[in-house]
Amino acid sequence: MTNADITTATADWHAWQESWDRQQEWYLPDREERFRIMLDMVEALVGTAPRVLDLACGTGSITARLLGRLPDATSTGVDLDPALLAIAEGTFAGDDRVRLVTADLKDPDWPAKLPYDAYDAVLTATALHWLHREPLADLYGRVAGLVRAGGVFMNADHMIDETTPRINAAERAQRHTRMDQAKRDGILDWAEWWQLAAKDPVLAEPTARRYEIYGEHADGDMPSAQWHARVLREKGFGEARPVWCSPSDTLLPAVK
Repeated sequence: MTNADITTATADWHAWQESWDRQQEWYLPDREERFRIMLDMVEALVGTAPRVLDLACGTGSITARLLGRLPDATSTGVDLDPALLAIAEGTFAGDDRVRLVTADLKDPDWPAKLPYDAYDAVLTATALHWLHREPLADLYGRVAGLVRAGGVFMNADHMIDETTPRINAAERAQRHTRMDQAKRDGILDWAEWWQLAAKDPVLAEPTARRYEIYGEHADGDMPSAQWHARVLREKGFGEARPVWCSPSDTLLPAVK
């Protein structure tokens, strides 16, 4: 799909989902493998018909893969980004398994906007690094209150071990070499993708509102997997540990 295809297909939500996936894969080449392991763990821990909260859902990437893998599941997607939610709303229009909620996860009252008080699984990917440690720890406490006993929370995100600076530097250099080559091959990066969204007749207005909320990018913290596991236990989860990792990312479930 070319940039022109994306720009002219103003209501082609599938095209926008595809373009978002390709842009994200530029940063995360193991993205689909990570989703697969996430859903393996959902099925293993809470069965084939879970009630799921897709936390910071964006365009609904997790929800789409959840329903493709487990068609009897239901999903509540929550996010604040008007443009990404517009794509999610267009994608899942008419699917009564999906409900979408606009809420700010830094607002302590955001759980009151959800349609359910408890979920079998709360899932999130490549989103919570936008938060700093203190608000992230607070968020983990609220998530613990939403996961039923025996349920699971999973976070797949950048989790950096600061005790290995040489390994981190080597991984970062190798990753950027790969990304530079993909960029030369014509892949859209984050900024270019948003420039296209801003020119689209349907997405221009929600994209403008999105920049009013976030600016260019909200950079938070990327603490280690050990930090995440410790804080999740402190906030009420019984078990927490990584089940998958790439050189830069970790998938970490916590069971209530």
